[in-house]
Amino acid sequence: MENKIEHINPNELIKNPAFSQIITTEGNGKTIYIGGQNAVNGNGEIVGKNDVLQQTEQVMKNLEIALKSCGVNFESLVKLNIHIVQGQNAYGAFQVSQKFLGQNPNPPIITVLYVAGLINPEFLLEIDAIAFKPEK
Repeated sequence: MENKIEHINPNELIKNPAFSQIITTEGNGKTIYIGGQNAVNGNGEIVGKNDVLQQTEQVMKNLEIALKSCGVNFESLVKLNIHIVQGQNAYGAFQVSQKFLGQNPNPPIITVLYVAGLINPEFLLEIDAIAFKPEK
């Protein structure tokens, strides 16, 4: 069986270069679940206190580290869940994330939620992810 990831964007649904509408995976491979990443660096320090743009940069770096540790990159993402604290600059955070996601010809499915707060009141956003690594 051929291993593949298929991105489906039906004509009846909005087309946006930042996200896909549907993604299917087929064949043998590894599904990678990445828990909620926030703006904590490898030393346990919160990066960008009170600055959602700096926090977004750190979250994306953390996702990149997690993906690389599994032998994949952002192109293997199939789903992102983004939780951003109400009142934060979601558009600015999106622009920062595009430095990491913008080159992806087949972007992941994305859900964005405004939340009242996160487990640590200094966290302004958290992102969890699902990726797929087909067997070769």
